[in-house]
Amino acid sequence: MGTIATDTAAMPWLRAYPARIAWDMAMPAETLPAMLEAAIGRFAPKPAMDFLGRRWSYAELGSLVDRAAEGLRRLGAARGTRIGLCLPNCPWYVVAYHAALKAGATVVNYSPLQTAAEMAAQAADSGTEVMITLDLDPILPRVLGLLRGESPVQRVVVARFARGLPAVKGIAFRVARRRSIAAVPRGDDRVLGFDALLSAPPMTAPPAIEPADLAVLQYTGGTTGTPKGVMLTHANLCANLRQVNAWFSTCQEGEERMLAVLPFFHIFAMTVAMNAALAWGAELIMLPRYEWSSLLAALRRRRPTIFPGVPTLFKAVLDNGATAADLASARVCISGGAPLPLQVKEDFERLAGARLVEGYGLTEASPVCFCNPLEGENRAGTIGLPLPGLRAEIRSLEDPTRAVPPGEKGELCVAGPNVMAGYWRRPEETAAVLGPDGFLRTGDAGVMDADGYVTLVDRIKDLILCSGFNVYPRMIEEAIYRHPDVIAATVVGMPDDYRGESPAAFVQTRPGSTLDPAALRAFLQDRLSPIEMPRLIELRAELPRTAVGKLSKKELRQEVLQRRAVGAL
Repeated sequence: MGTIATDTAAMPWLRAYPARIAWDMAMPAETLPAMLEAAIGRFAPKPAMDFLGRRWSYAELGSLVDRAAEGLRRLGAARGTRIGLCLPNCPWYVVAYHAALKAGATVVNYSPLQTAAEMAAQAADSGTEVMITLDLDPILPRVLGLLRGESPVQRVVVARFARGLPAVKGIAFRVARRRSIAAVPRGDDRVLGFDALLSAPPMTAPPAIEPADLAVLQYTGGTTGTPKGVMLTHANLCANLRQVNAWFSTCQEGEERMLAVLPFFHIFAMTVAMNAALAWGAELIMLPRYEWSSLLAALRRRRPTIFPGVPTLFKAVLDNGATAADLASARVCISGGAPLPLQVKEDFERLAGARLVEGYGLTEASPVCFCNPLEGENRAGTIGLPLPGLRAEIRSLEDPTRAVPPGEKGELCVAGPNVMAGYWRRPEETAAVLGPDGFLRTGDAGVMDADGYVTLVDRIKDLILCSGFNVYPRMIEEAIYRHPDVIAATVVGMPDDYRGESPAAFVQTRPGSTLDPAALRAFLQDRLSPIEMPRLIELRAELPRTAVGKLSKKELRQEVLQRRAVGAL
């Protein structure tokens, strides 16, 4: 470890920090184009991307990025131009993302699952001028709709999905899936093919880009209101990929294979599964979406060594009958995006024979902030220790300027080079979460122990107040997950005339299960206190999820309130 002239009383995690990682490691301000160019120079002949069997080297990736960057410049892209990407994981996402940045533009990520109205609102808020998408239905029609009305979108660039596939698979796709291929308008000079970008010569004189320049506008999910654009600079994103790479101390540069099934348009995958992987010369094994047969084929065919996921993905691997042989190559497994149920962690580790470490982050921090060590103590139920260069404090829920001592609950606050520049055009909301001391209020309640490991209690806004007692949904969800027939569980607060609020549990069970609410309640009897026992337990075939597969509470909260309003609860 490097020399750390700091106070372990203020930074207790230094007592438990992994021996091969320096918390105070140097992190010079960088840009993403410089990062990629360095990787291409070091790993030129090595494989950079695998998409359903078709592969590109780092040298080939660099050539595609250089030509697409020049193509975008000829469309008018310049420093600060906002370019929207509405793409699933595919080679065109990686190329378009880095080409836009090399041209000096700012990337605005759009989910292909967004409604037309959601896309229009985000385009208007961000000022997106160019959209890059695929010739797939229903994605393309939604994106083309942005060319109408008062939208700022002036151009739509369309990549042909089949052209990213191996030749035989491309032909098969055009035949078997022709109904999913959307028609690209002809005779409209506002719409052009991605091949038109690639027909440009390589960019030879890219614009000067500074680390403080805005690289990505990443919109939050909007669970507490209108989605906000999080301003992430080149320095923010480069710092986070360096933090992540340092934490994965067992990985070998130029030798790893990254499983990329989580969507790149989500901040977790964008940093961990794409940018961090490219920085250390890993091969991206990309899947356009989660589909068990495709995931299993990728595990068996390409033998990924690094497996980032969300808890529901690891649970799906278990529930679909993966074998130890299927997972034998995966040495580094990290879960993020949502709390990792202890049962899922234990079962996956037993099957895979590798550590599954829980991490934590948020969009406003690029996003990774904490992670359990791959080498050293992995404290189950915690989110681990702060990544290098990140300062963390648990602050009073009543006074967010005052840090509380280890063992006391409060709001987790973080500061470091990966913390956002602010919210796009929302100074008041920025000031509400980003203090003058640089600390970001995460909105998560937690406890830090004497060694700096943090246990999250819950989202502060998810707190359920039952007769004056604090009830935390995560604790109830953990208990429900102990039942072997449970696939997924989400707990929200519901109005209660007597208690003020009571927990409501929505549970998805495995196919063929005969579990009913009464039996589950009996199972929970000695696992939950009376105040924690859900007043309502409902079994569902499916539970709401976000685009990345994370369980979503927003829809269930709204449903509960609507049912209450009409007297159905």
